[in-house]
Amino acid sequence: MNDPTVPSAPSAPSASSASSASSAAPGRRRVLRGALALAGAVALPPLVATGSAVAAPPTGSAVAVRRFGRYEVLALLDAHGPFPGTRQAAFPGATAADWERARRLDPAAFGTGDTWELDFRCYAVRRPGGRVTLVDTGIGPVGSPASGWAPVPGKLPAVLARAGIAPADVEAVVLTHLHEDHYGWSVTPEGVPVFPNARYLVQHAEVAALGPTRTARTYVVEPLLGAGRLDEVDGRTVLSGRGRPGGAVTLLPTPGHTPGHQSVLVEGGGDRLLVTGDVLVHAVQLASPAVGYRYEADPATARRSREQLLDDARRSGAVLATAHLNRPFVRPWAVEAATG
Repeated sequence: MNDPTVPSAPSAPSASSASSASSAAPGRRRVLRGALALAGAVALPPLVATGSAVAAPPTGSAVAVRRFGRYEVLALLDAHGPFPGTRQAAFPGATAADWERARRLDPAAFGTGDTWELDFRCYAVRRPGGRVTLVDTGIGPVGSPASGWAPVPGKLPAVLARAGIAPADVEAVVLTHLHEDHYGWSVTPEGVPVFPNARYLVQHAEVAALGPTRTARTYVVEPLLGAGRLDEVDGRTVLSGRGRPGGAVTLLPTPGHTPGHQSVLVEGGGDRLLVTGDVLVHAVQLASPAVGYRYEADPATARRSREQLLDDARRSGAVLATAHLNRPFVRPWAVEAATG
């Protein structure tokens, strides 16, 4: 999700389209050093285990858990708040019928008037032995690049602790894309990697599209490169579980929202889960996948990625793990039942 305070016209991928729309990185020394500790002190809603049931956990749960074979997938709520603008402006092609179907899918997204309420969510994939792959790192502390529009500070450090995950347990951080509400807790305000043992994985196309002064490059890419922690992958990449009967975690290119956007496929126990990132950001795009989001870098490519991902999920019966809907886990057949 791009910075909604800075409008951007739909265009083909460019050097600026994958980056934050913030004009400059904030001075890290000006950011409060205590932000990480402050996030850990925030009161949290309850942890909910859902097992393999289809029913979604209650809206607002700090941690929701699903099991897929040898993998445990945890939905981690970093923040919740209103979008700074109207939903119709964000999705100008949506019709009244689209909005009515979306309301049935995600009623909590509909605030007063034409407002949009959304979650900011990350995911952890934990395998036997306790090692963790983290997908996205949320909005970050006060003063992070998302501070101009997102409800900072995020709660991710406290939520991880509640789930029994220490920073040193994280062996890989997958960044679906380089928008500021998805990389906020990747580094400290001083540019030190928050997860000291992790490789940070991003598609090469995402990094290549960044101009030299863009916030995503200066705030997160350069510090990670300097620490020797950034791995640029190119295309579909098996991250773990290659050749094992218990399942696998695979990175899937899903471009359009940004040039190098990627999603994550978790396979285990005969089940599949797709961490969607920003392939879709609102239930209106589940109700009508042709509806574009105002801040997509390449709307036509984004639509193709969204339609293909949703078609694949329906055919395979995969669960969708969403970043911004007000429920973390969604079954495609439930979408059809709600909107049919």
